[in-house]
Order: sequence, then C-alpha cells, then structure tokens
Amino acid sequence: MVARVGTVAFQGIDGVPVDVQVMVAPGKIGMHIVGLPDKAVAESRERVQAALHASGLALPPKKVTVNLAPADLPKEGSHFDLPIALALMAALGAIPSDALASYLVIGELNLDGTIAAVAGALPAAITANSLDKGLICPADSGPEAAWAGSEIDILAPRSLVGLANHFRGTQVLSRPEPAIRPSPANLPDLADIKGQESAKRALEVAAAGGHNLLMIGPPGSGKSMLAQRLPSILPPLTSGELLEVSMIHSLAGQLAGGKLSSHRPYRAPHHSATMAALVGGGLRARPGEASLAHHGILFLDELPEFNPQTLDALRQPLETGECVIARANHHVSYPASIQLVAAMNPCRCGMAGEPGHQCARGQRCAADYQARISGPLLDRIDIRIDVPAVSAHDLLRPMPAEPSAVIAARVARARERQRDRFIALGHPRLGANAHCSTALIEKIADPDPAALQLLKDAADKMKFSARGYHRILKVARTIADLDEADRIGRIHLAEAISYRLAGERLQSAA
Repeated sequence: MVARVGTVAFQGIDGVPVDVQVMVAPGKIGMHIVGLPDKAVAESRERVQAALHASGLALPPKKVTVNLAPADLPKEGSHFDLPIALALMAALGAIPSDALASYLVIGELNLDGTIAAVAGALPAAITANSLDKGLICPADSGPEAAWAGSEIDILAPRSLVGLANHFRGTQVLSRPEPAIRPSPANLPDLADIKGQESAKRALEVAAAGGHNLLMIGPPGSGKSMLAQRLPSILPPLTSGELLEVSMIHSLAGQLAGGKLSSHRPYRAPHHSATMAALVGGGLRARPGEASLAHHGILFLDELPEFNPQTLDALRQPLETGECVIARANHHVSYPASIQLVAAMNPCRCGMAGEPGHQCARGQRCAADYQARISGPLLDRIDIRIDVPAVSAHDLLRPMPAEPSAVIAARVARARERQRDRFIALGHPRLGANAHCSTALIEKIADPDPAALQLLKDAADKMKFSARGYHRILKVARTIADLDEADRIGRIHLAEAISYRLAGERLQSAA
C-alpha cells in the first residue's frame, strides 16, 4: 500500500505541488528518501523517526521508501518533514489516509514531536487555495497562512499528537486568525532635520511619484537622515501589495510570529554586499535585498563604494521590476519593484566643491570617484540633487519645519490622483507615475505650449537620452499632481529638469 500526502516546493514565490509517496514493504530495514532531495530533506529521515518515537509510534522493522514526485524537481528545505511523517503515519494506519487527501502539508519536526515554524507558509497557503485544498502548517505559521483567504481550511497544530487527535475526533484544532504588526509609532520625522529645504522638497516629489533619488553632498550634510525619513511620508501598502511583499518575506523567513506588516519595506545593505546578496542568488537562489525591498525603498549609502558590477546588476530590476536569477539548474524570478534611494560624497575626500576646501588630488579626486557609477545606472535615477553642508545659522536658529504627517497628506493626495487616472485609463495595477510605460507617460503628460518649448530647448542643450526625456516627463507629471494641476506647466517642467542637473555632471565623469 502506498500512502500519499500533498506538499509544495518553491520556485521563486510560486508553489509547485509535490506528491509525497510512502511505501512500507518487506526488505532491508531503513528509510530511504528519493526524488532529488537536498541535504535538509535527506536529514528529515532522522527527525521523522525521532518525532514518531516521541509521539508513541514505533516504526516496523521493514523497508520504508519515500518518493517525492515529480522526481526530476529539486526538493529543498525542512518543510518536507511533516508531510513525510504524516504519510508514514497514514501508511501505518495511525491516521486515516482519506483525511489527508484534501490538504497540502508543510512543517519542520523537532525531535520531541513538536512542529517548528517554516518559511513559505503564505505562498503554500495561496497554492493550496488555488488547488481547492486546505493547508496543514505549524502553529507559529498559522497567522501568516490565514491571510491566503477566509475560505481556505487551515489546521495549525503544535505537535504530531495534537494533529492525530484532531483526525481521531478527540481534539478540535481551531482555525488561526490572520495577524498584522502595528505600524511603528516612532518613525523618524522630517521635522527633525534643520535646513535642507530643497532636499526635503525633492524627497516629497520622490515619495509622491515613486521616483528613484540620488543625493550628493559632503559628510554630515544629512543625506542618510533624509533617506531614513522617507518611509514616514510614504502611503501604506495596499492589500495587493501587502500580499506580494509578505510572500517574499515569508520565503526569506522574515515574518516574525507570522505577522504581516502594512509598512513599506526599507532595506539598507552595507556597501560590501555581494551581487547575490543584492539581487538574489546563491546555492538555493534566494531573494536578495532588491526583492526584499519590493514595493518599498532600497537605500544604498556610499554608492560609489559598492562594487561597480554589483551596482550594474540593478539596471534590469530598475527597468523591469523583477530580478531574474538564471543558473544551470535554476531559472527563478523574484518581484523587485523598488524605489532606489542612494547617497554619495562628491569625491574620495568628501569635500569637493565646498567653500574654502581644495582636494589634494585636484579635479581627479572627484572624477575618479564619480566614474565608479556607470552612466546607464545614473540614467535610471529620476531625481539627482546636491545636498550642501548645513550652515551654523540653520543649526542655531532653525526655521520651523513641516512634520512628516503634513507632507504625507500631500503625498497621499497626489498618489490618489495618479491611481484614479490609471484606473480611468485601464491600468488598475499601476500606483505611481514612475511605473508608467513610455507610451502611457506620453499620453498622460500633456505640457502646455510654454512648457513644451522649455522641454525642447533643454533637450537640445543637455542632450537627454530617450530614457532621460521620459523620466523628466514622469517627474513633471508628479510635480503637477502635487499642485493638483491637470496639465503640466512651465514651472513643473523647470523643476523636473533641475533635478537632472547634478546627474549630468556625474555622467560626464562616468
């Protein structure tokens, strides 16, 4: 007799159904797992045997064969422990096999028979829902899996004994409730920053349209402080974005207690990060920082200190919104619709262009340092601004600053205008101007005659690339949305063009 239990293997954020087949038959005593298991799956043999023994179930002195079908699909992760154990219990008659037919199962076993949380409960629940099945998962993963839908049947036991008692009818497992983490109440506020009014304005425009931002300035000018306060003015995740973000974080094992968060991700990797750490990869093709920042912010401080090849690996995600990891035995795609925010010093010593300072190496200091950033990557950054050092006057007698809540309200109104416009044009999945296609931005960005003439003059003088031209239109459309204007005026376009000037100096160095 062959007992069968369904489970999943993960390819990117998608779950692929896997059939766990167990046969107990005469032969050499032992348990054998086949079907391309990795080291974690192969070691489940010891965990399953110990957990069954602790639960009061002894294995017969027979040959136990576990097949993970399809046999040509690599199986990775410890979440195969529980389905193997349940299939074995069904084969021994400890659990009715027909009771498991309507469930997918994931979970890692401890040696005492308790069930430990695993990564990927939310994608597994969504896969089970699409197959009209329920899900059996660890108790600590239940709140996460419950977000897949109210109609899906979810069992979240704490131990093998509790699950067996549920199927015998001596114990009833209640359905877990979806849990969400409260938004942080102490986010850094823009009112804390003294001076830098033009930089705050650029931050507001970037937040309103989802635009990439580069800040260039000497050490201590407040670049990192500004970036850390960007989340405080961004709108919360929509329900669709929340599920997408949580699926990635679930696979990465970063949902504490199975609780989801409506707060947009903010990732700030160190400049020593490798290419696999930034865009994803490694032996098991895991999501990188770019994917973990999906629908949120990826902040790269000290931008030229990153490896140039690592930075250029971001060019495709910035353009397409996804990271494609291609290997000889893997081809995985992770979503990566990110807002890139970067900060850098103008030169190696950090003080180029500051009054009263002269680099020891002259112009070569700034040129060599800035040339570490490629022109094509810079061309994908919509807003580039200079952030000068804060003066003593700003520190001693600061002007009253707007709190983040006031700016966030303007950003929310601008985003609402954009969503209404996209819905009217048949693009309900778009949420910000930065995500428009070139054809769509040409349709919705309608400069008046004075603005159109300014754009032509600037394009002739500054030699914008086609990508740069369309990104200026996107920024101008966002500025007009902040002003609640239906048409782009000359003042909107002039501000958008000014945000490219700092980058044009960098591109000449690159």
